[in-house]
Amino acid sequence: MVGKRHIKEHLMKKIYFLLFSSLTIFAGEVPLASPNLAPTHPGSQLYKEEMIEAIPFWNKFGELFVYVQTHYTKPLFLAILIGVPLAFAFHYFVWGPKKFSHKGRKFLIFPKWQRIVHWIAALGFIFLVPTGFLIIYAKYFGGGEPIRFARTIHDIGAILFAIAFIPMMLMWFKDMLPKSWDLKWLGMLGGYLSKEKKEIPAHKFNAGQKMWYWTIFFGGALMLLTGFLLYIQTFDKSLLNVKIFQIDILRIAILTHLALALIIVALFFTHLYMSLFAIKGAVDSMISGCKSEDELKHLHSIFYKDIINKKIDKKLEEGCK
Repeated sequence: MVGKRHIKEHLMKKIYFLLFSSLTIFAGEVPLASPNLAPTHPGSQLYKEEMIEAIPFWNKFGELFVYVQTHYTKPLFLAILIGVPLAFAFHYFVWGPKKFSHKGRKFLIFPKWQRIVHWIAALGFIFLVPTGFLIIYAKYFGGGEPIRFARTIHDIGAILFAIAFIPMMLMWFKDMLPKSWDLKWLGMLGGYLSKEKKEIPAHKFNAGQKMWYWTIFFGGALMLLTGFLLYIQTFDKSLLNVKIFQIDILRIAILTHLALALIIVALFFTHLYMSLFAIKGAVDSMISGCKSEDELKHLHSIFYKDIINKKIDKKLEEGCK
């Protein structure tokens, strides 16, 4: 009897230890889905019987989740936060910005409604990126109310991005389709590793801008989906028609969200550098909608020749007067 009771007590201790460890890891190590702030939906299985049922299957996704969170998440985002700006600082001081004359003719490239959609998305990113870093490094900022406020701003940024997402993807879809000259642009890296002023093969958007667009097209959609899952934290998993625990769905969503964030943040920094520093006056095209003839002739040479051959240059020029 004593032996059986001893075995039973030993097993109970193991179960309690595993249960406590799982809850502690989920509550303390997951910056994007804090249980103490999670909405309590009727019928949610996240913190009920299913949580206990999931313990024996810890090594399926839980172990991977904790390993990635512990060893990779913070170092990789730190590398992006420091490495990408340093690389562009090096580029700026070695090759310098591209400079074009803004005198003479200007052409309307982006009508007002496109600029509005773009700035809604841009505002969303301005909210999302800094608050995303705050959430990831929450413990270094003391946690608490400031991080909860950052999460609220992060959610607002996601809503702004979601509002602009479909219009932005549709309005530029045709112009973003790959073309043969994109390979030439990639082969010469858009001429950004040269101080020589020469014609670059690109239409309305160059290959770099297209890479950014398609990353947002697929990655942005997945970011919105995984972010939504992390926000609601409970849902009807029967729709998936797969045997999986809700906590594992959240773990997969977090890992996917973080992996995409690494790529998108790096490209967002690239987009900022190109529009604010790499090309003097480039940001004006998203304020006024106009680009100078000199800039179009060199950085978007195929597009420039196209509007000249189609004889729509005067019409586009009128839009900037």
